[in-house]
Amino acid sequence: MIKRVHHIGIAVKDLKESIPLFESLLGVKPRLEEAPSQKVNEAIFRVGEGMEIDLMEPTGPDSTVAKFLETRGEGLHHIALEVDDINKELKAMEKKGFRIIGNVSGEGVAGQTGFLHPKSVNGVLVELLQLREGGE
Repeated sequence: MIKRVHHIGIAVKDLKESIPLFESLLGVKPRLEEAPSQKVNEAIFRVGEGMEIDLMEPTGPDSTVAKFLETRGEGLHHIALEVDDINKELKAMEKKGFRIIGNVSGEGVAGQTGFLHPKSVNGVLVELLQLREGGE
């Protein structure tokens, strides 16, 4: 079951350049996170009631975010939807006809993640996210 929109991921070339822009826009300071498994560094802005805007900077040329920037440039990368049970939701989405990227869940900054291919969601990469125990 989808609980809420957890965050919006935005691909950026350089966090040092992008952070001041989003601090000015949102009026809050971010927390910084490293996600070695996803090959990105993130600046996570908490806005409103439990919503986040995550700026993602690739840490190497083989990162999926680096490839995204190369083909599309900076901008909206994905929308993350919080779910109760990642594996159950991935199977349910596949049964509904959505294409799953990799057919497995992986570990992200906030918990276990899985992705729906943009070609099956009108061009939008959708992340399903099961938070770690005690996560927000």
